[in-house]
Amino acid sequence: MKRILIVAGLACAACGPRVDLATALAAESVTTGWADGGTVAGKNKIVPAVSFRLKNVSDQKLPAVQVNAVFRRVNDPGEWSSGFLPDVAREIAPGSATSSRTVAGQQGYTGTDDRDEMLRNSHFVDAKAELFVKSGSSNWTRVGEYPVARQLLPPESH
Repeated sequence: MKRILIVAGLACAACGPRVDLATALAAESVTTGWADGGTVAGKNKIVPAVSFRLKNVSDQKLPAVQVNAVFRRVNDPGEWSSGFLPDVAREIAPGSATSSRTVAGQQGYTGTDDRDEMLRNSHFVDAKAELFVKSGSSNWTRVGEYPVARQLLPPESH
């Protein structure tokens, strides 16, 4: 029994200290809007998107960081769309930040209007973006919520 406890103790010590990602990572330079989602059955499509940088505000090096963005319509608490970035950074040193990254949802709005006119449609429902991060074997942690602006993002942003 003592051998099992010693091995378990050594294994946990090798894992290093757990970092609270909610306080260790901060989203910076956040921009939201609607990205060109291409055409679907001859109709224009726009999808919600969020652009950001992640800064390590802790004093510890953070291993591989993944991001999941969940988009919700403001009148519905359920998930409407989402996007995933599996490799935002392989490692983030204390005090440093990632380059700007953009994640767009898969679900969006389609219509025969031009994309900018779709944003002014009387049936348009605004959305919000929630950013979740995961580093190593940690659980998903929410690091921010942002209203999705009624603006088209330039093509190079997504």
